[in-house]
Amino acid sequence: MDGAFASVDRGADRRDVSEAFLATLGFGGHQIGNAAAALAEEAGLVGVPVTRVENACASGGFALRSALAAVSAGASPLVLVTGVEKMTDVTNARRRYWLGVSGDTEWERSAGLTFAGVYGLVASRYFAEHGDASEALAEVASKNHENGALNPNAHFHRRVTRAEVLAAPRVARPLGLFDCCPVSDGAAALLLSPPELAHRFTDTPVYVDAAGAGTDFLAVQERPELTRFRASHRAAHEAFRSAGWNRSDVSFLEVHDCFTIAELLALEDLGFAAPGEAPRMTLSGATRRDGRLPVNPDGGLKAKGHPIGATGVSQVYEIFLQLRGQAGLRQVAGADHALAHNVGGAGATAAVSLFSVG
Repeated sequence: MDGAFASVDRGADRRDVSEAFLATLGFGGHQIGNAAAALAEEAGLVGVPVTRVENACASGGFALRSALAAVSAGASPLVLVTGVEKMTDVTNARRRYWLGVSGDTEWERSAGLTFAGVYGLVASRYFAEHGDASEALAEVASKNHENGALNPNAHFHRRVTRAEVLAAPRVARPLGLFDCCPVSDGAAALLLSPPELAHRFTDTPVYVDAAGAGTDFLAVQERPELTRFRASHRAAHEAFRSAGWNRSDVSFLEVHDCFTIAELLALEDLGFAAPGEAPRMTLSGATRRDGRLPVNPDGGLKAKGHPIGATGVSQVYEIFLQLRGQAGLRQVAGADHALAHNVGGAGATAAVSLFSVG
């Protein structure tokens, strides 16, 4: 599958949009019963088919993949992809409940596990297998806060040091306060067109070269190992096979760092580090904005925020800016190929997309 991102460089007419996809969890239980129709109305697209996509925190990545299929089928000159989530207007108790619905509710929640608890278990097991990676987790948090401070759309603009991360109160050992992403409100939108039509809308199109996806058992206790998210591995394998790229072609990554341990897992699951090598790679400075493989130049979920349905879409928005050289102070020098990695729950679903600029 391939497609291109259009922009408003030369304007786009709503009449050119003949399909749309809406990514949202409907956090808090206050979702509109027929959100697809509401999107069509608010976007001035009444009559256009809209599909709601809900794959937990990976909803945005899967919505993009569905939109690419529509583009490839020749369904539309333009396809709209949106992601939206309102998360801050519920009580803490209700928030904790809804943050857990994307995991296993029969066993994990009955055992008292929150998502921080699940990722804390994953981190503990990772430490047992590969040694204490606390310094690397602190580097992930510090790096992403530094990047987020340069992103006007980020939830957090405060920089934190590794020492502050390590000294923060523990949430679910070994994870502390700064190892966890915030609860955020947010929305993002993309326009896709067939590659041959992209120049109707822009002189600098960004191409979607491939989109892969995968699933795994919902409950982590059903999986053969805790420290490898097979859905991410499968999604990356499909994407790279389809695009015909090598990992060495990638200029930077947007990965799903809902907790700092998740960034380390992503580097390994996506094939950029061998098992147990992500901490060393991170501490070497390789994943910083000026390193050999920058990770999350927008601040990631950790600092930019994690409005569930919008997260995967916002990752691609950052890639669009970076590949067009429009990311301002956080611009990755020479960026021409990028990867977006969007995970649902504790690794039960994952989408991986590859992008380039001509």
